[in-house]
Amino acid sequence: VQLQASGGGLVQAGGSLRLSCAASGRAFSNYGMGWFRQAPGTEREFVSAISWSGITTFYTDSAKGRFTISRDNAKSTVYLQMNSLKPEDTAVYYCAAPDSKYTKRESEYKYWGQGTLVTVSS
Repeated sequence: VQLQASGGGLVQAGGSLRLSCAASGRAFSNYGMGWFRQAPGTEREFVSAISWSGITTFYTDSAKGRFTISRDNAKSTVYLQMNSLKPEDTAVYYCAAPDSKYTKRESEYKYWGQGTLVTVSS
């Protein structure tokens, strides 16, 4: 399974970005997907998850109300729309995939993309 994240960049506080993650190597529509992030000097943090169908989603408190996860199974791509960005959202964002249809357990994510850097200036 290969995951390629993109869409990061520099944005001012209050702005928006949409991250994309293109998947290949297996039937994308059969598996859940997730987004994580890691700020400098901190541990990796779970941000959001989505089920194989896109019907079920999960957000951590830091993302709830500002971020939206979605997927396009025809394009084998998962997205993270990030609005009202804050400087504390600055991090490398990673997409990841489990071997299940949906999970909120970080330990179950086995496949990882290379990350895309999001920098939010104040």
